[in-house]
Amino acid sequence: STPLYSSAASDVYKRQLMAGIFLLLGIALFAVAIFAFIKAAQAKKAAPNFAQFAGGDPFDHITGAADFKPTVLGPGAIITYGATDYVVRGTLVLKQGAYVWYEHLLDGGDGSSWLSVEIDEGQLELVWWTTRKGAGITPNSIVEFQGITYREQERGHAYYTSVGTTGLQETGVMRYVDLADDTEQNRLGFEGWENSESWEVSTGRRVLPGEFTVYPAPTS
Repeated sequence: STPLYSSAASDVYKRQLMAGIFLLLGIALFAVAIFAFIKAAQAKKAAPNFAQFAGGDPFDHITGAADFKPTVLGPGAIITYGATDYVVRGTLVLKQGAYVWYEHLLDGGDGSSWLSVEIDEGQLELVWWTTRKGAGITPNSIVEFQGITYREQERGHAYYTSVGTTGLQETGVMRYVDLADDTEQNRLGFEGWENSESWEVSTGRRVLPGEFTVYPAPTS
């Protein structure tokens, strides 16, 4: 027959084993809770930073600009342009020194459009961009593309914060070269991202606030 002490030792071992399993589960759940808390805190922190990146709200003082301020136009907002509704799936907040501008990545149409918003010398500037994959051009002081001559206006580096879904890290550095035709209505843009030597090429056209209907991003 089996000695009584063997059965008792087995019970103790089982209790210790179960206690160990519950302890490990508790630690795992605690780690998950901490991770969720940190992510929630980061998300909560990102919202006011996104709205306050420019150190103020110049959009309130410019005619037609209120619909394009970062507290209105951001991830989840809808833009009606022409006969198409576009959903803002992500926004880049770009900062170079004290200068800030926004790039809103859009879902809708052929999926290659985005809208840049900036306040330049007290004026609202909106540019509707279309990505040109396989353009086969590089940034120079003068670039000929699709029958238009573009001349360099500016180049440099900017820090960005990514809000929503952009395919980029939450923060980083980008390089850019901006060109325009003689009318400055047509634009050619080159953007390069960290860890990549290639350029993303886009053509742009200046647009007016009245060409859009903006439905604000949800507040929660």
